[in-house]
Amino acid sequence: MKPQHFEKKNAAIRARFDELKRTKKLGPHCLNLSWSNWGFGLEPLADSAQRLAASGINCIELHGNHYGPDLGYNAKETRAILKDNNIAVAGICGMFSPDNDLSSNRGVQRQHAIDYIRRELDFGTAVGAGYLLVVPGAVGRPAAYDAAEFERSVATLRIVAPAFVAHKIKAAIEPIRAAEVSLVHTIADAQRYIAAVNHAGVQHINGDVYHMHSEESHIGTALLDAGAQLTNVHIADSNRCALGDGALDLDTVIMALYVIGYNKPGCYVTPEPLGPGGDPYPAMHGKPDVTQLDALVRTTATYFRERERALREA
Repeated sequence: MKPQHFEKKNAAIRARFDELKRTKKLGPHCLNLSWSNWGFGLEPLADSAQRLAASGINCIELHGNHYGPDLGYNAKETRAILKDNNIAVAGICGMFSPDNDLSSNRGVQRQHAIDYIRRELDFGTAVGAGYLLVVPGAVGRPAAYDAAEFERSVATLRIVAPAFVAHKIKAAIEPIRAAEVSLVHTIADAQRYIAAVNHAGVQHINGDVYHMHSEESHIGTALLDAGAQLTNVHIADSNRCALGDGALDLDTVIMALYVIGYNKPGCYVTPEPLGPGGDPYPAMHGKPDVTQLDALVRTTATYFRERERALREA
């Protein structure tokens, strides 16, 4: 029977992966597994770090919770907690709402976005973060203000772009599905946005396989298209739950990442299983179910490593 279109794309990625194995160019290192902790809500960072360490996860993407000068993680305390659990900071998950919207038609909101980015970059330097996730428009606002959003967002981010260079932190642009944001939905959109900003401080991409399910024709080929610009990948199963609980073709995702040489320092696979439904964001300020979080992390980490090991050793 003739294969379906997506099966042909899967097969092409597998062939490239198998060739890397055959020629012993796969590399000795596995993919760097991190975790995005903003879905843990109000849980103390020490508890989150202990959970990750118990599942053998030694990197974390910290919730970008410096919403004002008096809010957010304290750098000294954060370093101590993470050191105690042998966890390094991969990056910071920047949180962009209508209150700090790079594309807003209100200058005060764009200024809030600039100020927020500067606070997170200061914190990121203090804790050793490699990237800050940047969303060009507000999450949770899928309706566009007007036709000039893209231009306003580009111009606003360009103002703060030199700070990324000064702090030696990558700006990682994240495409998000159209149900949640009004602009930049695909890897190609992110690349056009980066080209428009046209600054050395804004050159990288944060992929998210959950959003790719909605916006890309094929997740694996989209990752290949991102290539060397990719510095972090948020991952969850097709139902936005733990890996293995849905229909995500995780093997193809893993193989595509190996094909672009992603198993190296500074590149992370970061689970962000936020659960089904349209709006997971209230959870970041709520009280979590600790038992569910323990199972979520354990299941996801175990399944990911099982699939990666099976592919490398087959």
